[in-house]
Amino acid sequence: MYLNCKTYYSLRYGTFSTEELVNTAVEKGVTALALTNINGTYDEWEFYKLCLAAGIKPVLGAEIRNEDQLLYILLAANNNGLTRIHEFLSEHIIAKKPFPAPSENPIIFTDYSDGFIIYPLGVKPLADLSINEYIGILPWETTKLISIDWKNYKDKLVVLQPITFQNKTYFNLHRLLRAISKNCLLSTLSAAAQASERETFVSPDCILQAFKDYPFIIINTYKLIDACHISIDVDSDKTKKCFSASKEDDRVLLYKLAQDGFVRRYGKNNKTALERLEKELKIINDLGFNAYFLINNDIVQYANTRGFYHVGRGSGANSIVAYCLGITDVDPLELNLYFERFLNPERTSPPDFDIDFSYTDRDEMIDYIFKRFGREHVALCGSYSTFKHDAAIHELGKVFGLPEEEIKALQRAIHPEDKIQQLVLHYANLLKGFPNIMSIHPCGMLITEEKINTYATAFLPPKGFTGVQMDMFIAEDIGINKFDILSQRGLGHIKECLQLIKQNKGVEVNIHDFARFRHDERIKTQIREANTIGCFYIESPAMRQLLKKLRCDDYITLVAASSIIRPGVASSGMMREYIYRYHNRDTIQYIHPLFEEHLSETFGVMVYQEDVIKIAHYFANLSLGEADILRRAMSGKYRNHNRFNMMKAKFMDNCKVIGHSDELASEVWRQMVSFAGYSFNKAHSASFAVESYKSLYLKTYYPKEFMVSVINNFGGFYSRELYFIELLKIGGQIKAPCVNSSDEYTNIRGNEVYVGFIHIKGLHSRLTATMMEERTKNGPYHHLQDFIERTNIGLEQLNTLISVGAFSFTGKSKKRLLWESNFLQKKNQPQLHKGIPLFCEEPLAFTLPELTDNPLDDLYDQLEILGFTLTNPFELVADDGGNYVTARDLKDKAGTIVTTIVYFIAHKHVVTRNNDMMYFGSFIDRNLDWIDTVHFPDVATKYPIHNSGFYKITGKVVADFGVPSIEVSGMYKVGYKNRSYANLG
Repeated sequence: MYLNCKTYYSLRYGTFSTEELVNTAVEKGVTALALTNINGTYDEWEFYKLCLAAGIKPVLGAEIRNEDQLLYILLAANNNGLTRIHEFLSEHIIAKKPFPAPSENPIIFTDYSDGFIIYPLGVKPLADLSINEYIGILPWETTKLISIDWKNYKDKLVVLQPITFQNKTYFNLHRLLRAISKNCLLSTLSAAAQASERETFVSPDCILQAFKDYPFIIINTYKLIDACHISIDVDSDKTKKCFSASKEDDRVLLYKLAQDGFVRRYGKNNKTALERLEKELKIINDLGFNAYFLINNDIVQYANTRGFYHVGRGSGANSIVAYCLGITDVDPLELNLYFERFLNPERTSPPDFDIDFSYTDRDEMIDYIFKRFGREHVALCGSYSTFKHDAAIHELGKVFGLPEEEIKALQRAIHPEDKIQQLVLHYANLLKGFPNIMSIHPCGMLITEEKINTYATAFLPPKGFTGVQMDMFIAEDIGINKFDILSQRGLGHIKECLQLIKQNKGVEVNIHDFARFRHDERIKTQIREANTIGCFYIESPAMRQLLKKLRCDDYITLVAASSIIRPGVASSGMMREYIYRYHNRDTIQYIHPLFEEHLSETFGVMVYQEDVIKIAHYFANLSLGEADILRRAMSGKYRNHNRFNMMKAKFMDNCKVIGHSDELASEVWRQMVSFAGYSFNKAHSASFAVESYKSLYLKTYYPKEFMVSVINNFGGFYSRELYFIELLKIGGQIKAPCVNSSDEYTNIRGNEVYVGFIHIKGLHSRLTATMMEERTKNGPYHHLQDFIERTNIGLEQLNTLISVGAFSFTGKSKKRLLWESNFLQKKNQPQLHKGIPLFCEEPLAFTLPELTDNPLDDLYDQLEILGFTLTNPFELVADDGGNYVTARDLKDKAGTIVTTIVYFIAHKHVVTRNNDMMYFGSFIDRNLDWIDTVHFPDVATKYPIHNSGFYKITGKVVADFGVPSIEVSGMYKVGYKNRSYANLG
């Protein structure tokens, strides 16, 4: 009887979670339930599995609406009908076209036996209904039947009891959601935009009572439910099954490609490697993963033909097969990568391959995958954003009519000040975690054997690649394994840097010569000294501090550092323990002999996900399959925490049986839990380290080209200003944007670096294109008048270019150029044809007093127009930095109180165990050297950091593993020098 149920995946409408809807049905003794979310099917398979587990018959469908108008309800009679519903929804959602109205007699199911259409009462005459069409009667509409001639159409009426919210409180939340969706005040929300207050989960007895005079309607409803049969084998693999013509051909092809790659990687006589290769190939074939490996290989090989750089990581990178195919450059034998982390006979899903491309190349790779495997079989994995604390308060505050300032204050408040604020906080708490906006997974792609609409409804995200209303958890639950195609700017740095080196120095670099890079003494020095700004994954303040504390200079330790820097490891104290043990490896006390046996490489500290599997397996006697489930639960691979709790109980019970003390078992579990949601597998960290080495090589031997490439890829961890400062430190001659020498992006010629036009605030991209096109076509600009006549530039844009120094090639001061620009703009009326004149004329001559520029004004112009200066920023500070200590002095001043003047670069907020806020700061001194600071809660509250400018800092110098920082006790903003408007001539 429940043919029209919605969850909160009817976005900004329903208020039931999927699980709560099913649980409520169980409580009320319901035996069949239909899920019909508005214009969507997002949680249908989660609903399907929950219903089966609860002993309820699941019926799947959708409620079709154009805006607020309910058109009809679709129910799938079988899997073909469900596919048709997906196709129908996809067609209209992607094309953004209205759904056909009942009066248009929509033919949705080409075969009447595939599904049913239920119309609201009054929208379509009974006589016009097709064999699979019905009229739904609401329990409160039975009195209307008196005035309708239904006697010849008794079999066309069914019960329609909508279920949208739980009770009056959630009805209010529903109304608030509708107001949020309509972007209107709650007081102005129209009745048509909201559901009836009676759309709750009433009991079967109440429905039977409402239709007691019309028992045939009840019978019709049961018959309709009985006619619906959806069935899916959730355990079968629905990913594309064959890469080639057959599974056997896949097996032979993968074997051949792996053997060819084996010779390239290991030669012909490496018996150990060959044994592992054979073992892996057998398990891959036995588990049916040949096609999965071949598809990932195909993606990488296409990238190679296009000259796209990639990094292959994820658990699949633990595989010697992946190494031989070239999906990854990480050698699993050299790193002693744990085979069972990659694949074990108990594993039911294939290992992850995270394939990184430059952000400039990723879209082409995605487009290739759509074309290569067919648009009807490929889609981006769906996702959704949820209402979080601040967003919920902000949206609810708006619909209650609160001013923006009050909303912002309420987001930080603990106690409400009045009844309205109390309501906002109350409903914000209820709203927290609700789906809000449909989105796509950051990198996941689905490639299915059957058409994608067999399993899901499609939609079209802004980039134009089809996505599906199905997230990674649902996809995996029903047997669809995603392919991860990611983008990162680190690869963009490398790709562009190689091009710049070739252009500027005529050198072609073999960036894949990793074996040479890792033994290069200059690169080792860079790592030891943490001279890593701009280098992928190892440039953040925390990472640079870690490298200095470790004083490491080898690949293996850098791999470990890439993992222990993760938040879970750091916050649990295990990172500090690793550093201590690294420097005191001869005096280590292992917590248990098994830790020494299996974790000696990391001195008894769990650093990688493989370590969790090893300890769970060997210490607690979990099977490899169970250990992998625990690892997945800890790394957030499951949506609910039930599996995590189940595995904890299993772990503790096993430890007790083995004879481990409760104290020991609890401590080992604590260490394992520190990885929850954050840990890397070793191959993942190794892949990052390989890329870090490539960046380090370029930074070491081609530092200026490297830093320009970082700037042109819009940096990494820091703002673009810091990368220009780095250019200064390495001797780059930074030139202001120039209409004759600059390009859209920053360029380098010899040692001169011209800032790109893209950094000029407010400069129109169309003007940039015009300037460059005209310059390419007709040669450099001769003078200001020539530029104006050839580009027809507006006065405001022209003055911006003059102020930033783009006409310094003329030899005239900016003040004089600004005066001339105003006169020439009035003289130069819009031209019918821009371009170089037929006859070259001398520019107009002006008799003006001497107009000179003040260097300080130039710095302020740069600050205002670019957002940063092109020189040492300390040229602007209103104090003498020479009177204070610098970073170079700190090592000799441990334990003393010092004062220094610093320039802000970055800071990181941290919440303490007492829920107080503290932060770590990163600054530079007058020599452009780094100074790191610690601001404990009392200081953080008293002396807040503003994200820019100069500070005078006083504090105690502390040295942690020999690395100095300042524990701040006082901090004051230091002003800028006064801008001079004197010397006007």
